[in-house]
Amino acid sequence: MALQTLIRMVYPPRCLSCGEMVDSDFGLCGPCWRDTPFIGGVSCDLCGAPLPGGDPGEVAHCDDCLKIARPWDHGRAALVYDGNGRRLVLALKHGDRHEIAQPAARWMAQAARDLLKPGTIVAPVPLHWSRFLRRRFNQSALLAQALARQTGLACCPDLLRRARKTESLDGKSRDQRFATLSEAITAHPKRTNLIANRPVLLVDDVMTSGATLAACADACHTAGASQVCVIVLARVAKRP
Repeated sequence: MALQTLIRMVYPPRCLSCGEMVDSDFGLCGPCWRDTPFIGGVSCDLCGAPLPGGDPGEVAHCDDCLKIARPWDHGRAALVYDGNGRRLVLALKHGDRHEIAQPAARWMAQAARDLLKPGTIVAPVPLHWSRFLRRRFNQSALLAQALARQTGLACCPDLLRRARKTESLDGKSRDQRFATLSEAITAHPKRTNLIANRPVLLVDDVMTSGATLAACADACHTAGASQVCVIVLARVAKRP
């Protein structure tokens, strides 16, 4: 206890976003919490995008999910990819702020609480090995492992793999994104036994078009998954 007190005196807990002192580790200060676009109320059952109005108990879908066939059963998101939500994602992904994964997993577990079935295996969206070597880590794997610890579910970081290197999706249209990811992701041949007849929860940092998650879901279904759901830290969407 004395050591913890000393550590707190030397390294007081600070807000994940602005760096101001807060009461506990891995938290947000009041103003940053207020300015973080958490998704609550009615949201799309397939991608988690916030929806205006509606009955909180009603199953609803956004315009994108009404137009695009999603190869997964349900989807959730913790934040809108905007403002402080975007800053937190980019800090985790490009700023080496790995400590963000822990509170992010709490937010994601809350958003996906109705999807967390016993026996579910948690798996991240995979990086191609060449991109992994450049970045040194997979932010989706950090989130998946933290989410598994938070929920008590099993996690397999290499359940899926990128069979081929793909171009960056930045700046591509929705159709181009889906074409680029077509058949690029497969189940790891040594992990297919973990997927067969089992629910899978796919984890990613951001959903834009959903092309990457669709490729992952297709791979899981090919390997015999009984159900596939997705959870992302942030969803690119208009705030209601």
